[in-house]
Amino acid sequence: MSRGAVWRQIDWGFLALLALLCGVGLTVLWSASHGPDGAVASYPLRQVRWMAMGVLALGVAVSVDYRKIEAWAPWIYLGTLGLLGAVLAVGHTTMGAQRWIALGPLRIQPSEFAKISMAIVTAHLLAREPANPPYGVRPLLLPAGAVLLAAGAVLLQPDLGTAVLLVGVAGAQILFQGVRKGVLMACAGAAAAGLPVAWGFLHDYQRQRILTFLDPERDPLGAGYHIIQSKIAVGSGQLLGKGFLQGTQAHLRFLPERHTDFIFSVLAEEWGFVGAAFVLLLYGLWILWGLDIASRARDDFGRLLAVGLTSILFFHVFVNVGMVLGLLPVVGVPLPLFSYGGSSVLTTFVICGLLLNIRLRRFGRF
Repeated sequence: MSRGAVWRQIDWGFLALLALLCGVGLTVLWSASHGPDGAVASYPLRQVRWMAMGVLALGVAVSVDYRKIEAWAPWIYLGTLGLLGAVLAVGHTTMGAQRWIALGPLRIQPSEFAKISMAIVTAHLLAREPANPPYGVRPLLLPAGAVLLAAGAVLLQPDLGTAVLLVGVAGAQILFQGVRKGVLMACAGAAAAGLPVAWGFLHDYQRQRILTFLDPERDPLGAGYHIIQSKIAVGSGQLLGKGFLQGTQAHLRFLPERHTDFIFSVLAEEWGFVGAAFVLLLYGLWILWGLDIASRARDDFGRLLAVGLTSILFFHVFVNVGMVLGLLPVVGVPLPLFSYGGSSVLTTFVICGLLLNIRLRRFGRF
């Protein structure tokens, strides 16, 4: 196929939506980084640099046939486990969590890339399963074991939010493929029975986050401070918001982690309900676009991979927004393309590149 035909097959609408989210995200990050004296922190500039690297990563993700990636799935999984092990051995510790590896001047968070790896591996294992869905227990043993091993390594960092997300992504792919009702009921029962045991393995700060979620007022100046200030910021935005750079909760520094975990609160305070709803509409369109790519994929691996990648985006948005609104515990999940963070930006661009890869090759002519 000619180069011109290839360019026509690229999903330019998806790329335009990605660019729009990047632009809006950088605008909100600029405001979130704006100090009370008018000074602007370096976060937006560094985010632009990460996005430029993300464009290169997207190009690589598009150029390699995703069907070749399936053949590399076992090695990708082993490499992921190796990186997660390296984090526990020589990783950089910040705020009590050992999640980063230093590569010269850069720091990467392997658990972010583990999400993509698990989507690839789970899609590979399910696509090669000869049994016809809906599945019973036996076809699910290997995918479940693979994801639980990786989630356990992430949990040791400790990073409860990412560990739960890894399980959620694999679960979405499995549910998409089809599972017998008896298996679902057994899993739900096992999860409910295991909650008291899991509580005993949680770190003290993780227990505090859950208790604070249930009752933020129990410690309003301590564990509950983040979520209380976040809800004040969101509510004070009302319908149309206070205006760009006019958010008092963020700029007077009442709102902690305003450039990362709680950046949606900055958006809601300055842009109001209308602005926040507009951004959520963009995210919803983004996720539906990913599901459309999955529905049009030409093989089981591509279909399952697209579902897994799209579920990563969905869970990030759902958990982050639920967290800042007080509907979910605070677990430190970033808002894609809005929260500052190099690993998160690169992961999002690679996800988009792989989705475009699946879309581009749906006709099998590349």
